[in-house]
Amino acid sequence: MTPLALERSTEWLAAAGLRPTRQRLSLAALLVGDGLNRHVTAESLFEASREAGERVSLATVYNTLKAFCDAGLMREVTVDGSKSYFDTRIDDHPHFYWEDTATLTDAPADELEIARLPKAPAGAEVAKVDVVIRLRRS
Repeated sequence: MTPLALERSTEWLAAAGLRPTRQRLSLAALLVGDGLNRHVTAESLFEASREAGERVSLATVYNTLKAFCDAGLMREVTVDGSKSYFDTRIDDHPHFYWEDTATLTDAPADELEIARLPKAPAGAEVAKVDVVIRLRRS
């Protein structure tokens, strides 16, 4: 982990009031250490941590991603109700889901226009709208 990645990771965790444990710091460095946004699955982050020489279990990766989401550092994006991706970019924005590679990328928010939503049922309110645009290469 470079000094800059360590600094970014420490600041990222501190902004959410999370204790900087060794595992959190190492996973945070992989997620935000270079200053870029990421879309990861627990499995892809686990593999990246192993390649970086970190000793962390898959269960720890899942638990840490949940803690990051609960702290507001990441958003969970579910595709097909079964596959979860974790996004370090937390503002509202749409996504492209690439079916051939099972990857998630940001879609241009300025090109998305939602003119109207259905009325919520009695006793309910719209909490959030997730837009995932599925793509197939032609």
